[in-house]
Amino acid sequence: MQVVALLIFAAPVIVAGWGVFGGIAGNAAAGGDGMVATPAALPFFGTLSSSSIFGVAVLDPFAMLEVIAASKTFSPSWLLAALPVLIVYGLIRGRAFCGWVCPVNLLCEGLDWLRARLHIFVRERVVPRHAKLYIALGILFLSAVLGFPLFEALSPIGFVAKGIVLGSMAGGLTLLAIVLLELFCGHRVWCRALCPLGGFYEALGRVGLVNVTIDHGACIGCDRCKQACLCDPQILDDAVSGVDGMVRAGDCMACGKCVDACPTHALAIGMTIPRPQASSGTAQGGDDRA
Repeated sequence: MQVVALLIFAAPVIVAGWGVFGGIAGNAAAGGDGMVATPAALPFFGTLSSSSIFGVAVLDPFAMLEVIAASKTFSPSWLLAALPVLIVYGLIRGRAFCGWVCPVNLLCEGLDWLRARLHIFVRERVVPRHAKLYIALGILFLSAVLGFPLFEALSPIGFVAKGIVLGSMAGGLTLLAIVLLELFCGHRVWCRALCPLGGFYEALGRVGLVNVTIDHGACIGCDRCKQACLCDPQILDDAVSGVDGMVRAGDCMACGKCVDACPTHALAIGMTIPRPQASSGTAQGGDDRA
């Protein structure tokens, strides 16, 4: 899905005969004076920050907040453009973006494989996972102080997505720092604890309808789900210990890796309506099942 998302954004550029990553292709490479198609004139064009779909503007909600903070102004059209994204991820689960769309997560999966092949061992937790919430607030504050959307200028997500479509190299140094952190410092440091966009979607994530649930009767307490979790093993504590019947943390990416890792199929992922959390006594007594 992450590869498909990148191809979707690259498609208009390729169809128009332009080159990805700012290269030259098609008519432009021939050096002729003929008319060259413009990707923006196609039904879909844009990046993960802002796009146009059949003439309808779609805007990243966090980018919208940055622009509001930086410009000290507000336009209802900005909220209207961000609303489809808020509705989709609000209904699914905020950090589903991180698990299924974000190109940085795709890169980090490759780094997980490389680190294993090189037998490099790093710490599981370097920075508290909720730090990204405060980093998101800090980015908005600094955007207001500096007068420009700070994260848009430094975003590694922008480096990949905007690089493909526009040839922009902004955010390249951030991406390099993430690679070094992942290889030699800690597991998923950026995604778990530092990414402000992840912090924004964590705040949104608790209201989603796509959740990981657990059958306590089938769980054998092997903790393989925790070992597989890309977000933070801590988010599974209540479910595995029997306190709760589902993973409620806003951090959850709904990626399904914990479900795949479970040898007894005690975990499942799907559409559920979150119920009030059972008391520890009820859960331990075995009356609460999901």
